[in-house]
Amino acid sequence: MTEDPDHRYTELPVGVVLQRKPGVTRWQAWAWSPVALLPGAGAADWKLLREEGDVAEFHIGTLPLTLWRTDAEAYRVNLAEPVVCAYVVLAPQGGDRPYRLKLVTANPNEAMQYAEGGDDLVEKVPMPPALVAWVQDWTDRHFVEEPFKKRKRDRYREDKVQDGKGDPRIAQTSDVYRAPSRARKPRLS
Repeated sequence: MTEDPDHRYTELPVGVVLQRKPGVTRWQAWAWSPVALLPGAGAADWKLLREEGDVAEFHIGTLPLTLWRTDAEAYRVNLAEPVVCAYVVLAPQGGDRPYRLKLVTANPNEAMQYAEGGDDLVEKVPMPPALVAWVQDWTDRHFVEEPFKKRKRDRYREDKVQDGKGDPRIAQTSDVYRAPSRARKPRLS
């Protein structure tokens, strides 16, 4: 775990376990889904963790899970969920290793931005209790609730009269809201 000297962010390496199961249709041979997170994991490149029949689990890689001080409100929303999850973003690449690990985040807003693009696979993975405690501690230290400020409407009107002439500061010879076809056209002589 590393923390910025100015306390702007902190990072923790997190490994991602991807599970491969047989596909349910004839058009998809395999179904891939992230199933677990490994806090503090070392580097890995598609390391086979276990295999039972047709089901296999791979530690596909490790990336830092970065918590930013400015995103504390988003982490608080995530921590309020019944099951606290991290979001894993995978980029498709084809071949024997169909996905590349792109991002691991605890910010649901950031995950939503990747999901809207449509190219990446974004999946929720439940956080282990130690990772939840780490995110909770960071959020508690850096969340600052902003007081609600009700917007007050500007009630000042310069002319105090609505006569259909538009802005009273601009001289108008007729109604500015008339239909364009009703405007007189100048004669050519």
